[in-house]
Amino acid sequence: MESLKTINLKSLSAIFFLTLTTLMVNAQDSTSTSTTTRSSSSVTTETTTVEPWVWIVGAAVLIIIIVALVRGNSGPSTTTSGSTDRVTVTKKVEREKDV
Repeated sequence: MESLKTINLKSLSAIFFLTLTTLMVNAQDSTSTSTTTRSSSSVTTETTTVEPWVWIVGAAVLIIIIVALVRGNSGPSTTTSGSTDRVTVTKKVEREKDV
């Protein structure tokens, strides 16, 4: 019965949050009933993402990330020459024989 109360509480809080979000979105709606409208617009657009150097830097960072992910973890198991050391463990089991 207590789990039903927590589900109802979660449902009510989710409904409240979604209603609040809907009210905030509708409050930002551009249609208004006001009759006096003053508009003075000066449009200046500066886009820095169109610049070629931004694309070059972004591509370089992406390539570095891809190379780092492909190479994997080169932790302490690698030697200075770049080759990895392998460890082979061999177990020998001897059972007692009846005499």
